[in-house]
Amino acid sequence: MNNSHSTRLKPAVLAGFSGLVLASAINTAKAEIIQESLETDHLTLSIERIADGFEHPWAVAFLPDGRYLVSERSGQLKLVDPESGEANTLEGMPEVSTQGQGGLLDVTLHPDFEGENSNGDNDWIYFTWSKPDGNNSRSALSRVKWQNDQLGEVEHLFEQDRASGPGRHYGSRLAWLPDGTLLMSIGDRGSEPPRAQARDDHAGSTLRLTDTGGVPDDNPFVGDDTTLDEIYSMGNRNIQGMTVLSNGEAWASEHGPRTGDELNHIEAGNNYGWPTVSQGNDYATNEPIGEDSLPGMVDPVYLFEGRFAPAGLAEVTSEAFGEWQGSLLAGGLGSEKLLRLRLDEGRVAEEELILQGEVGRIRDVRQGPDDAIYLLTDEPQGGLYRLAPTDQ
Repeated sequence: MNNSHSTRLKPAVLAGFSGLVLASAINTAKAEIIQESLETDHLTLSIERIADGFEHPWAVAFLPDGRYLVSERSGQLKLVDPESGEANTLEGMPEVSTQGQGGLLDVTLHPDFEGENSNGDNDWIYFTWSKPDGNNSRSALSRVKWQNDQLGEVEHLFEQDRASGPGRHYGSRLAWLPDGTLLMSIGDRGSEPPRAQARDDHAGSTLRLTDTGGVPDDNPFVGDDTTLDEIYSMGNRNIQGMTVLSNGEAWASEHGPRTGDELNHIEAGNNYGWPTVSQGNDYATNEPIGEDSLPGMVDPVYLFEGRFAPAGLAEVTSEAFGEWQGSLLAGGLGSEKLLRLRLDEGRVAEEELILQGEVGRIRDVRQGPDDAIYLLTDEPQGGLYRLAPTDQ
């Protein structure tokens, strides 16, 4: 969550680099202007590619000194310096399952991360990954200490209760709540959608964990012997966009089947319906799946049009974006879209298509420490793009 309210964008480059790990072929030597002047309803943007050559990148996290981390689904965690052009693979990450959609997935810093060689107690990097288990795998959460520009020992915090195939629907987005607890999404794992309605199964849910992987005492199902304690919400098919707003609310973008992609306000104890309730269709038959709505199950706040394939979700908090402040930006994979959604009292009051195909398959959306918007694209040679108002 970014609570910055500056009125001008800060410089994109903030610090130099003292590399201690293996260099790689990421190209960051010179930012490339993709579009100098993109007109939107409320402001004019520039788009530049500031790095490319990532192998199916999944997430970006910004260090306090201006460098950033990029996770690659192949299992590499890259440390990139935008000033020197150095990109390095950090050693010490666990071996991941890369079957299907698996790999090294989301990455985020502890809310009290200090960095800059502080060796602070909270200098932890958290990451989700698909943990191999024979021919199957599990969605897992781990963390690793950041120490003098290197990774320390990995601590494994959580893994879902059941290993399964076929390497799909890991979910795996992370988002910190204001109380310091961590939300983690887990998809239905693809082959058995009804798992999302099973209370003794982590699949198809959003979890709430402490920063050490434990269960908060006030989780909604603590004390309910029929439901796993970690579960915060259920009936989620495959959440791959999640953010916590400046007002503390958690929001998520969720893959439907064939259409039926959703935007949901994630609240404790809610059941979001999948697959009993869905407004999507079966891939093979194109027939509707489930009911449109049922009592006791929460309807989506918003349905994305067509086959949007949502991934990456961020709130615009900076005043530099004017009328965009407070809006959500939702990325799309197959649609290659970036959509702006303005919320008003829990509903979508305005929607605007910002991008469609200009940068490719959008996997992650973040607001950076310079207040600009960053997009990460899921390609064999994926890139990191920066969007900023041209009048700043």
